[in-house]
Amino acid sequence: MTITRVIGDSCNKVIVLIVRGLALSKIHPNVLTFIGLVINIVAAALLALGRFRAAGFVILGAGIFDMVDGRVARETNQVTRFGGFFDSVVDRYSDLGLLVGLLVWYGSINRPWYVVLTAIAMTGSVMVSYARARAENAIPTCKVGFMERPERVVLVIIGALFDRMAPVLWVIAVLANITVIHRMIFTWQESKRLEDAQLRAVPTRAGKS
Repeated sequence: MTITRVIGDSCNKVIVLIVRGLALSKIHPNVLTFIGLVINIVAAALLALGRFRAAGFVILGAGIFDMVDGRVARETNQVTRFGGFFDSVVDRYSDLGLLVGLLVWYGSINRPWYVVLTAIAMTGSVMVSYARARAENAIPTCKVGFMERPERVVLVIIGALFDRMAPVLWVIAVLANITVIHRMIFTWQESKRLEDAQLRAVPTRAGKS
């Protein structure tokens, strides 16, 4: 057994215990989601003040709520369509809040190029989610691409804890927008495949009528 497997199994056991405790407390999963948002707002305020390391630890704390709210919903049989929608919307606010904190910080120290970089990373982050949501109105699923929310959050945590936020923003800005382009190409290919399949099916049905 590898070290990473041991660490992963240990973390999962801790998460399971947290989920069971929260399930017993009968707290609503949507409340957990909202608490995660509040914690991320605190982290955003710390980023705006340039206290990156403290913000990194706070984001880690918010991540626990991000991981357990869905599990608690399933554990307590409270999975709903609105719950999934609410979680998705709150996640967008959490992501944007952290990046707004960075915009404030870089603006306050007169780093206009970093403000632009953060804005590009913010745009890519929003468009990754939007591209998937819009694509799945036309095709069954669109999960291609690397830079989804978990990867972005991990990168922000690393950048905050090790004070390497600028390189992290470059990675997010580039890879998030590449992910959007990937999803556009994938959606075009899948849409064309589905449309071609429908056209081939029409003569068959007409011949049977």
